[in-house]
Amino acid sequence: MGFLKRLWGYIKALFRSKAEAAMDPEIEIEQAIQEARKRDQDLRNQAAKVVAHRTQLESKIERSAGDVGEARELAKQALLKAQESTGAGDAAGADKWTRSAQGLAMKLQASENNLTSLKSQYQSAAVQADEAKTAVQQNALRLQELAARRMELLGDLQQAKMQESVNKAVESISATFDDDSVSLEKVEDKIEARKAEAMARAELREATPDGAEMELREAVSLSQADAKLEELKAELGL
Repeated sequence: MGFLKRLWGYIKALFRSKAEAAMDPEIEIEQAIQEARKRDQDLRNQAAKVVAHRTQLESKIERSAGDVGEARELAKQALLKAQESTGAGDAAGADKWTRSAQGLAMKLQASENNLTSLKSQYQSAAVQADEAKTAVQQNALRLQELAARRMELLGDLQQAKMQESVNKAVESISATFDDDSVSLEKVEDKIEARKAEAMARAELREATPDGAEMELREAVSLSQADAKLEELKAELGL
């Protein structure tokens, strides 16, 4: 079981390395950029929701503060009415306005509690919104750095391709020179072989009687030629 597991791991690693080697670096760079842009957009969307939540709380706090102010003012007015009714000896009116003031006081208390809760939520939302904006800014900088790195890598890739093309051309030229060198060496070998064969034939001819006779004839002819030259010099008085 352990052997099969190791074998399967080896096969997966082998196919992964083959697949990575077969991938075009330019395509890999573009894929990395697209993935980074997608992550940046996702982060912006999430950050927008966080900031929007803070903004909504601001609106709720404003409305709640208005409710608190309104309830407080109405409760005061009800108390004044109850006091006036009491002063006028209107017991029923005093009771009515007192109960109204109590209801408004309960509403005021609820509005104040709601306002306090909203303010507490807003503090957390404000911190989260600031953190979200900071995260977006930092990620935007990383994206810019990645874009600059992309341009650098693409430039390096183009240089590598050009160098590979030059290397192929140089190798092709070297192969041509090597072929020419081989061809000339063959010709040179043939010439040397023929030259050696000719010299060998001459050496063998000199070693035979016919060769000796020919050498003697050449010596006699040379001697006669020298004598003829001396005769011509005498006639010329030289």
